Amino acid sequence: MYAIVDSGGKQYKVEEGEIFRIEKIQGDIGAPVSFDKVLMFSDGDTVKAGRPFVENIAVTGHIVEQNKAKKVLVFKFKRRKGYRRKQGHRQTYTAVKIDSIKA
Repeated sequence: MYAIVDSGGKQYKVEEGEIFRIEKIQGDIGAPVSFDKVLMFSDGDTVKAGRPFVENIAVTGHIVEQNKAKKVLVFKFKRRKGYRRKQGHRQTYTAVKIDSIKA
């Protein structure tokens, strides 16, 4: 059984018991999270696709971690001009564990 949910403008395929990272959302560790924008749902036999969302599907979980991802280096360079710029970026994320997917 799996569902495809929308969070932070991105789509994620989730299953029960799975831990996945999404764009940072507000909440403390252990706080419950529910995803109401379910785009698709499959129970193994049937597949329900929404237009744009599937009704009467509840995907719930809880926050496991609030952290920053590894550093990404942004390096700008123009040859023969003496132009070099180095910048780092760490994107914040929230790790969520899916507790249940109910139809």
